[in-house]
Amino acid sequence: MPSNNGFDTKLVKDLAKILRDSELTEIEIDNEGTKIRVTRNVTQTVVAAAPVAAAPVAAAPVATPAPAAAAAAEVKVKGNAVTSPMVGTIYLSPEPGAAVFAKVGDTVKEGQQLFIIEAMKTMNSVTATASGVIKEILVSDAQPVEFGEALCIIE
Repeated sequence: MPSNNGFDTKLVKDLAKILRDSELTEIEIDNEGTKIRVTRNVTQTVVAAAPVAAAPVAAAPVATPAPAAAAAAEVKVKGNAVTSPMVGTIYLSPEPGAAVFAKVGDTVKEGQQLFIIEAMKTMNSVTATASGVIKEILVSDAQPVEFGEALCIIE
């Protein structure tokens, strides 16, 4: 049922419902030159949070971590935390069976590649945000990661 501006408002509402009922954060369709993109902002507790520019269309309820879990998360991210710039799957090496980009105890320089995040079949480099020694790697190979999630600690 198109509205006066030619957009199918029922379709937009249906897409928003799909977002609300699933773990998806974005849906985009392109039909004969008409493009509709529906996104939602998933709020999570992050010690070093980055600003999010997109306004949510529909928000899903978010569970608040227990106080003990929140305290444990804060302990893990002391120091310079390298955080995920996007949602995707993280890889610790350039290909299966290859040596990892960096491991605990390695001295790294600002801008040095530490990980790869695959998002929408595109490989994205994650680099060190500061020079120092890697004290802890908080993720494992082929693990899904969220935007703003701490990946490693550099001191």
